[in-house]
Amino acid sequence: MPRFTTDPGQFAPGGEFREGTATQIVMTFDDNRLASALFGQYGQHLASIERRLGVIADSRGNQVTIEGSREACEQARRVLEGLYEQLKRGVELTTGDVEGAIRLAISQGSLFDFDPETSRRNFEEINLRKRTVRARTPGQDAYLRALKRWPLVFGTGPAGTGKTWLAVAYAVQLFERKEVDRIILSRPAVEAGERLGFLPGDMREKVDPYLRPIYDALFDMMDARIVERALQTGEIEIAPLAFMRGRTLSNAVVILDEAQNTTAMQMKMFLTRLGENSRMIVTGDPSQVDLPAGQRSGLIDAVRLLGQVEGVGHVPFTQEDVVRNDLVARIVGAYDQADRESKS
Repeated sequence: MPRFTTDPGQFAPGGEFREGTATQIVMTFDDNRLASALFGQYGQHLASIERRLGVIADSRGNQVTIEGSREACEQARRVLEGLYEQLKRGVELTTGDVEGAIRLAISQGSLFDFDPETSRRNFEEINLRKRTVRARTPGQDAYLRALKRWPLVFGTGPAGTGKTWLAVAYAVQLFERKEVDRIILSRPAVEAGERLGFLPGDMREKVDPYLRPIYDALFDMMDARIVERALQTGEIEIAPLAFMRGRTLSNAVVILDEAQNTTAMQMKMFLTRLGENSRMIVTGDPSQVDLPAGQRSGLIDAVRLLGQVEGVGHVPFTQEDVVRNDLVARIVGAYDQADRESKS
């Protein structure tokens, strides 16, 4: 556990804090190697904390000095303690982990009895052979809990919230545990029309560019040789939505990505493919529909129609769940604000 001290010179006589004055916290970590990983290459993780929380973080060896308002310093302390606990458990930190920890600290407000181990342990995680995948935000946590509870789950919200990535991780977990025989991953191939015949090359060359994000998630979760072998044997199948028609998908996890670009009829066709011992996960961003004007999005339609149907879960993500990059969250917020202003 890191040791920290608070500069007492920033408090009034009697120990009361003077509003508007700065606080200084000095944190010392007992492992130099982990401290270096915590601060990030060239201090990039500390820079993120500085930028997001409005503090100054100066590192020297295994020690970091944090200056700023009392609340901001306390939030920064929580972030660093929580991330340090992850490193002690052998987890490699990413910028998304740092961003998620910052958002968690902000959402908890001024909780001075904060316990980093308890806080992180409450978030759901998926244990795979290659890596452990953890929820980084309350929205992601709710999503993983819904995936474990319901046979059909809709995950909707802006880009960068981890909808597809977590869905693939959950599918890989069930596959590795032999709870399902297959993983089937699908997307609308070309925005709405799926006009594959006009593209050059064989069928795989036609559809691969549109399914690349799913491939990337798979290779992130599983050993490359296992993925390639499973693709050859059909245990993992990646196909455009049009190829789902007429099939019954049993003993499988079936993921439909970019579902906002399905029509209502395509969505109905897809959902009715659900067979015995199968689970379906449907992801998409209702704000990025590329269908021709006048055509309803199958995703928006399905969420509205199936909201009260037993066995169906829906987790809406917001810009607060964006973990890809804090700039993405600000971009999403700007577009949402413009959309609200246009409707008012």
